[in-house]
Amino acid sequence: MPSYTLLVNGRRRTVEAAANTPLLWVLRDNLGMTGTKFGCGIAQCGACTVHIDGQAIRSCIMPVSAVGASRVTTIEGLSADSTHRVQKAWVAEDVPQCGYCQSGQIMAAAALLGKKPQPTDAEIDAAMSNICRCGTYQRIRAAIHRAAKEA
Repeated sequence: MPSYTLLVNGRRRTVEAAANTPLLWVLRDNLGMTGTKFGCGIAQCGACTVHIDGQAIRSCIMPVSAVGASRVTTIEGLSADSTHRVQKAWVAEDVPQCGYCQSGQIMAAAALLGKKPQPTDAEIDAAMSNICRCGTYQRIRAAIHRAAKEA
């Protein structure tokens, strides 16, 4: 089985995995980073969202062989103590209900704010394509606006 050296949350990690193994399963099963969730397996729900070089991607369809030297950031790497401005805004706006999709939502929101520091409602709606079965979309939008003000 081939080995891959990945830069995950600022640390080089070497894993053995088949080339077509989704990054999601390498993160969860090989590296023990269970904050990134499995939802649908077809890149529709966004529960598996991580950053590749600052861009939000769905890790359930990204083969580990395609990562290369890119920087991977998971929810665990967003901040060591949950003090990233998006995480703080999520708490302040009481966003989660069940919480299952929230790591993916937070990662998508952080990537959005990295590109658009002061997004409009329309830009938030366009960028936040993750699915929340609890329907907390209004609170998600409010949290993103709150986090934008803290920049």
